[in-house]
Amino acid sequence: MKIQLPISIGCSAALAFFSVACTRSAPIETSSSNKIDPSHLENLIDKEENLFFLDVRTPEEVATLGTLPGYINIPIDQLEKRLGEIPKGKPIVTA
Repeated sequence: MKIQLPISIGCSAALAFFSVACTRSAPIETSSSNKIDPSHLENLIDKEENLFFLDVRTPEEVATLGTLPGYINIPIDQLEKRLGEIPKGKPIVTA
């Protein structure tokens, strides 16, 4: 599954959503010290792995940068109260 970004959303929203820059090649460190580089993430998406995309940006950031299909927005300041909305047993990709 390829994700096509409308030009109006652009690279900034992709960066915010996937936590990777369009041309970034450095690995990304997650909270559990797992590292994933952009090409690995793309492979997981292509294989339709059971990923959960969690966007912790504020509503203002979402309004400024735009949205992407398939992510759930839980602002970081609401995360503790809304943990029940995050599925267990799925890899989580955060933005």
